[in-house]
Amino acid sequence: MQTGRDVLTKALIAGLNELPGEDPQPEQVQQFLFYMELLVQWNASYNLTAVRDPHEIVSRHLLDSLSVRPWIRGDHLLDAGTGAGLPGIPLAIVRPELTVTLLDSTGKKIRFLRHVRRQLRLENIQPVQARLESWRGDKIPDCIISRAFSSLPRFAEASRHLAAPETRLLAMKGKYPEAELEALPGWVRIQSVEKLHVPGLQEDRHLVIMSVNKSS
Repeated sequence: MQTGRDVLTKALIAGLNELPGEDPQPEQVQQFLFYMELLVQWNASYNLTAVRDPHEIVSRHLLDSLSVRPWIRGDHLLDAGTGAGLPGIPLAIVRPELTVTLLDSTGKKIRFLRHVRRQLRLENIQPVQARLESWRGDKIPDCIISRAFSSLPRFAEASRHLAAPETRLLAMKGKYPEAELEALPGWVRIQSVEKLHVPGLQEDRHLVIMSVNKSS
C-alpha cells in the first residue's frame, strides 16, 4: 500500500520530469520532500502560505518555482519578498552552485528559512531580513526575482538601486500583465514575457524579464 509520502513523491518526480533541465537527483527529491514537510509543519503556527494541501504545494509552489529555471543566469540570485522561500529554495536545491539571497522583511519567515537552511544543509542560501528598496548587498546580483510584488512598476522601482545594466529582473505573474507592462517607466527595458508551463497547474503563469537602463 502506498503511503501519502509515496504519492507525493511520485507526483513530484513526474512533475520534475516534465520541466526542462537535468533530471532530478534522488537527494534533491528528498530535499524537496523534507522542505515540504517543514513548510506544512511551520505553516500551522506561522501562516507562511495560504496553500495547505501538500499535493497543491507540489504544483503551486515547488514546480511553479522551478518553471523559471531556464531563465536564471549567472551565479547570484536575489529572491525579493521570498516569504516561505519561493522560488529561491527550490532553485537553490536544483542549482547547488547558485548563491541565493532570500530577502524578506518578516522576522518569522526569516526564522523559518534559517531553520530550513540548517535542516536541509543548504549552504548556498542566505536568509536576510530587510526590505528590497532599502537593502544593500555586497555584490550586484545577476538576477533579481519575485513572485510577491503587487505590480511590475513597484518591483522595478524597488530593485533599481541594486541592478546593473546586465542584471535581469524576473517577475513571476499569473495572467499576461498587459496593463502593468504599459505602466512601466521608460528606464525599464522589457526583454521578453515568457509563458510558463507548470505541471499539474491549470492556470496562466508568465515570467516578465526586464532590465534597467542606468543612463535614463
